[in-house]
Order: sequence, then structure tokens, then C-alpha cells
Amino acid sequence: MEFGYPRPQLQRKQWQCLNGPWRFCWDDEGRYAQPADITEWPLQIQVPYPPEGAASGIGDRGFHKICWYERDVEIPPGNDRVILRFGAVDYLARVWVNGRLAAMHEGGHTPFSADITRMLSPDGRQRITVQVVDDPHELTKPRGKQDWQLEPHSIWYPRTTGIWQTVWFERVGRVHIDKVRWTPKVEGYMIGFEARIVGDTLDDDLSVEVELRHGERLLARDRYRVVQHEVDRFVVLSDPGIDDYRNELLWSPERPTLIDATVRLLQGDTVLDEFSSYTALRSVTILRDRFMLNGRPYTLRMVLDQGYWPETLLAAPNDAALRKDVELAKAMGFNGVRKHQKIEDPRYLYWADRLGLLVWEEMPSPYRFTRTAIKRLIREWTEAIDRDYSHPCVIVWVPFNESWGVPELTAVREHRHAVEALYHLTKTLDATRPVIGNDGWESSATDIIGIHDYDANLDHIRQRYGGETKTEQLFDRRRPGGRILTLDGYPHRGQPIMLTEFGGIRYIKKPEPGVKSTWGYSSVGDEEAFAQQYEQLLHTIIHTALFSGFCYTQFADTFQEANGLLTADRTPKIPLERVAAATKVSATHIPGVV
Repeated sequence: MEFGYPRPQLQRKQWQCLNGPWRFCWDDEGRYAQPADITEWPLQIQVPYPPEGAASGIGDRGFHKICWYERDVEIPPGNDRVILRFGAVDYLARVWVNGRLAAMHEGGHTPFSADITRMLSPDGRQRITVQVVDDPHELTKPRGKQDWQLEPHSIWYPRTTGIWQTVWFERVGRVHIDKVRWTPKVEGYMIGFEARIVGDTLDDDLSVEVELRHGERLLARDRYRVVQHEVDRFVVLSDPGIDDYRNELLWSPERPTLIDATVRLLQGDTVLDEFSSYTALRSVTILRDRFMLNGRPYTLRMVLDQGYWPETLLAAPNDAALRKDVELAKAMGFNGVRKHQKIEDPRYLYWADRLGLLVWEEMPSPYRFTRTAIKRLIREWTEAIDRDYSHPCVIVWVPFNESWGVPELTAVREHRHAVEALYHLTKTLDATRPVIGNDGWESSATDIIGIHDYDANLDHIRQRYGGETKTEQLFDRRRPGGRILTLDGYPHRGQPIMLTEFGGIRYIKKPEPGVKSTWGYSSVGDEEAFAQQYEQLLHTIIHTALFSGFCYTQFADTFQEANGLLTADRTPKIPLERVAAATKVSATHIPGVV
């Protein structure tokens, strides 16, 4: 159960992982209001695996609304500060340290922390208690693919309750840097750097030193005065001018060049805080009907990835499993993934940054439209953008999928306003990336038109999207999935058109334990038929000039969905080399497209 540093872009040396055995109990009747009320802990759980997963040691997928965790840990007091951090807890968490309430957080997919310095016992023995409230039937909270029925049905999967990402604490100075943010600007060959400083007293003589390196090569070493608790500057690099030399430092899936950073907070010449980070020179834009990477047209070859594992559900088994998923996607010829209805663990993004894999980040949906649901969605989506803004692998934000949570877009103006508002909010929080307001159909405010079409008949695909099809005809008459592609008042404005869900071919290489029945959007009975259907489908899509990118469904079998290119345990259904050959076949046939 090895996990790397949970915040890969702000890595300090003094930290301790708190994953492992914790005391655990269910509280279905809501009897306990605080840790002192609990007199018995009948169960033990392995954090960060959710209690519904077998790897947790519990494996209970019944309906439970409340659960509790507790652990004793050695944290000696000192002259510094101790920050307790949680990667993700689903859904509403309350945290006590030595019986004192330390933190509350709502939202199942984003991190939170608490300064617990003043709560520490002087003898060094500390007790951490966590209460989690996660109503399995509540449809107004962002829940993604977590089923509200007892048994997973259709496209929904077992629930994930409670702690499902790493818990840790770290020691920091009394004055320290709380947050960093990197913004590459390829056109000016510069990188924006932002830092927020917090602490007991903020002296006037504070400065931040930023050192950037590419391997052994020093790119910059700058020092900036802290003004009003923050630093906000552009680090300008020496621009070599000609593309051949420029390209050596640009990040892409084919050449994932990272720039290593060391950041120090100083008072005069005394170092108060120091950590390592990284960034990259990379731009993503839309130019007419093409997606642009680093100022050049780039064809997106993506695969839809649910981010589930059989024994651990939404939680990754370990850091190696996250790296392996990135490596497998690349080995199958894809240059990107669409993380579907999940805010993925930052360690996945770290490996995507380091190994070179593009990521579309998508907000998990609520399934009722209420004011409460929209408030919850906005709060958590804002936190997700803030957490992942600096990862070069993240290239597109997707706040809504297939009108989930806003089911009456054609008729109810409040639903349309919600999509438009989230689109503009996202563009406000991050002006550097494209945003898809609602992926799949019924598009309004969007930078890319995403189409979901699972028709297995290749002739239908050719007729619907082939060379004889005019775009106005596509948007006026074609309705894949029975839905209009754009809402009235939002005609196609020349944005890139991408087939962002298709395929879903069911082929059972080996039955998954505990799964009673499986399905896919189409089915084949043997390995060769599966390979041929994938090859023919990808050949058709790649040779459809209308599309500037695609996303195949899906990466791996996920519980009852047996439509993965891999089985649930990540065993290839057909040789990876054959998948890659089909995924990349004639990928450069469109003039001017990489």
C-alpha cells in the first residue's frame, strides 16, 4: 500500500502518511454526536480504502448513512506548526483531534486540511477521530457514478463512503507558503508564479526565491518581495527563438518535458520554508475547428476512464496502480484520457504529467436539479479547479455530462442558465483552458462540441458524419441518442467537433467475480471479432474529417460494464500492440493535423 507524496506540486520533506489500520464503526441510527459518545469500536478498516471495498477489510455495500474512524498517532509538539490533511472524504466530514473539533468539510472529491498545532497533547500521543455523513440515497450531492440502489445497475457502480484518498500530516514553519500556482505562457516563453503566505506574524522583510531547472540546466533563479501576503510574478525564460530549440522545453505527450522548481520563503537570508515543485511550458487553445497544443493543430486520441478498481472502488490500490493506468493508456496508442465523472487522485495527474498523457477533467454529477445541488456543485467544482490548475496534463474542464443534473435543458431556462453559469465561472477561474459546458449533446456555452454516439453500424456513422454531411445539416437534423446537439440560440460557431463517446464493445475475456450480468453498447463473442470490430470502428472515426478528436469507451471493464479494452484487473483483452496500431492508424491523414 505504497503511496507517494499526496500533493506532488508542493512536496515538503517533513511529512508522515497516516494510511493503514484505523478503528471503525457504523452509526446507522445517528447515536453519536462526538467522539466521547463512542464506547466500542467493533471494526478495523484499512485507510484509504472505502468500507464498501474488499481491500478495506470490511467489504460492506449495504446502505449506511454515517460512519466513524479513529486512530492514535505519535506527533510530538514543537516550535513549528502541524497541518493535518485529507485527500478526499465522501461526503461530509468532521474531524476531531484529542476530542476538539478541528475541521469540517463538505464535498466528496476535494481535499481539506486543519492546523492542529494548538490541539496537540504535550506527551506526543494524539487521537484523530473522523465522522462521515454520506446519505446513499441523496441525489442532490455530486456523486458521479455511485449508485443509489442497493445493487449496481445500468451505468452506475458501488458506492464509495468515507476516506478514499491519503491522510497525512506535515510540519511547517510558523510562517510558510500555503499555496502555489503555475501558469505557463508559451507565446512569451514565460511561466506565471503565484504563492500565498500564511502564519502568525508576517514580517515586512519576507521574500520568495524561485529556482527553475531542466535537468542540470539552470533556467532561472529569481527572488520576489512578499507584498500583502502573496507573490504574483512572471518568470521570463531565455527564448531560443527557433522552433527546434524551443520545442526541447515544450511539454507534450510525445515529449513530456517538466521544469523542476525549488521554492523558498526567506526572511532576510534565513530560510523559513522550502519545498520542491514542478511546472511545464505548455499551451492549449482552440483555433477555429481545431484543438491546438503549443500553437499547433493536434488530434486528440482519448479513451474514457472511469477510474475504478474491483477491490478498492474509487480509491487506487497504490501509487503503482495509478502509474500503470497511465502507462497502459499510452501503450494502447492514446494520447489522452477523459476521466469520467471523477476528480482523480493527484498522484494520477502527477504520473500523467511525468509520463505524458492529456487529461480531460470532469465534475461528478448530482442527479436532481435544486438550488442545493447547484450550490454543492459550484463549491466542489471550484475546489477541484483550484487543486488541479497547475497540472500541465489537464487540458479541458467539463462541468456537466449528458445533461445529468440539468435534464430539461431544452425547456427550463434555469437548467440552461446553470450550464452557462458553470461554463463562465470555469473560464473565469481558469482562462488558459477550453471548457465544455455540457458534453454529449444539448450544447450551449462550450469551446468544443462533444458528441456521444454508440451506433455500432459503420455505414450509419459514415452517413451521419462523413464527407457528404454539412455541419448545418448535422446540427439541424441528426440526433444521436435522441437528443439535439445544440440548443436553440447556440448554433455551431465553428468550434471543433469531437466524438467524445463511442464504441463500448462488450467482450468478456473472463467473468468478473460477483458480477451477475454484464452489458455493452454492442457485443462480440471472441477475441478476433473484438479486435476486428475495434479496428474497423477506429479506422472509420479517424478517417472522418469532421472530427478533430475522439474518445473511445472505454479503458477497462467496470463492474457490470464489460466494454473495456482491458479487463477490470487491467489485463489486455487483445495485444496492446494491436490496439495501438488501430488507435493511431493514419492519424496524420487530415491535412495540417498532427
